[in-house]
Amino acid sequence: MSKEIIILGGGESGVGAALLAKQKGLPCFVSDGGRLREEHRKELSAASIEFEEGSHSEERIMNAHLVIKSPGIPEKNELVKKIRLKGIEVISEIEWASRFMGDSKVIAITGSNGKTTTTALTFHICRHANLDCALVGNIGTSFARQVAEDPKPWYIVEVSSFQLDDIVHFRPHVAILTNITEDHLDRYEYIFNNYIRSKFRITMNQQATDHFIYCEDDEVTKTHIKEFSILSNPLPFSMRKEVLQGAFIKDQEMTVVTGDEKLQMSIYDFALKGKHNQYNTMAAGLAASVIGLRKNKIREAIQSFEALEHRMEHVASVRGVEFINDSKATNVNSTWYALESMTAPVILILGGVDKGNDYSLILELVKEKVKGIVCMGTDNTKIHQAFQNDVAVIVNTTSAAEAVHSAFQLADKGDVVLLSPACASFDLFKNYEDRGNQFKDAVKAL
Repeated sequence: MSKEIIILGGGESGVGAALLAKQKGLPCFVSDGGRLREEHRKELSAASIEFEEGSHSEERIMNAHLVIKSPGIPEKNELVKKIRLKGIEVISEIEWASRFMGDSKVIAITGSNGKTTTTALTFHICRHANLDCALVGNIGTSFARQVAEDPKPWYIVEVSSFQLDDIVHFRPHVAILTNITEDHLDRYEYIFNNYIRSKFRITMNQQATDHFIYCEDDEVTKTHIKEFSILSNPLPFSMRKEVLQGAFIKDQEMTVVTGDEKLQMSIYDFALKGKHNQYNTMAAGLAASVIGLRKNKIREAIQSFEALEHRMEHVASVRGVEFINDSKATNVNSTWYALESMTAPVILILGGVDKGNDYSLILELVKEKVKGIVCMGTDNTKIHQAFQNDVAVIVNTTSAAEAVHSAFQLADKGDVVLLSPACASFDLFKNYEDRGNQFKDAVKAL
């Protein structure tokens, strides 16, 4: 059998990688241990790309010239171990796409929290300034599909640590690292340092003409940055100090300085509210500024951006009680950011699949702002243990509708009901989107 490209995993990234291989006339085979979505099955068939689902043809896979691995497949997977042992090159779909993007440039965004919002805001600014660009990666279309079907001079790419683990030459012209907090440690042998190294891989191939945007106030980033030989130009952003090059907020005003250019703007004009979003706005503003977009366009876009669905999304106010959908908060740090931005008393809806959560991280904010907790999961023991001494009312529910009703009963006029679960959603829901949509439906039914 002739050597071919094997694509492990037939989700959006796998199908995108296959379509790009096909377009380049390279033989490929998609292998997925689970079931493919109907739309992906149809796409592969229409493109005459061979695929299998429900099992892996091991002999064929072990004869691969190259393996493109889905970010969802962990290194401890037995088949992956065998592929590694044989010395077959394994890359991620973003690496694969970058090999065919020619002279196009990339703004890549990673981080434990805020990366989706920062990516979407960066794209919004770029598009508002009439930059010919596409939004790809972890958010929306796969990078490889975009390169195959509609190549652009600029790509705004959201990248996860799993995707960065398997890059070789992927080089962002502008790299953004929003922050690093303990997350996904089950994929990194429960060693935080492994995860930190993974995040910093975003700078690995950068050159002296490139830029690295990072949060000066993030202790983990600041502590570890000196361990890496980063060749690109550093652009820190901070709320604690003024920086000569980069961005800072002082006296409620954001200043962005890149080269000789200076942009100033009141934080009261930001469309995105909350301290965490001020960090995201600084990062996106810096990226837009450093690639030369006009100041007035950046300002206008920051003012006109609409918040993402399932991320601090205002759903409705019912009899004076505001409902906020932050279903995308799948770790404790995300919930910390949500609580930190609250100014009214909170009824907090928490729970789901626990990823080894340390709830002590949000205890002080819970004491200060939360008057009741509604648990929404199949096992809520850990939540009760964490907060039973500090929150007067903690109730258990087993559906979004039940959670919304319970929270509404606990709330008074002027309170906020905040869905910010700090957990994955797979016990009661398909994914965080399904959880957020069921929450919104339940609110609208009140």
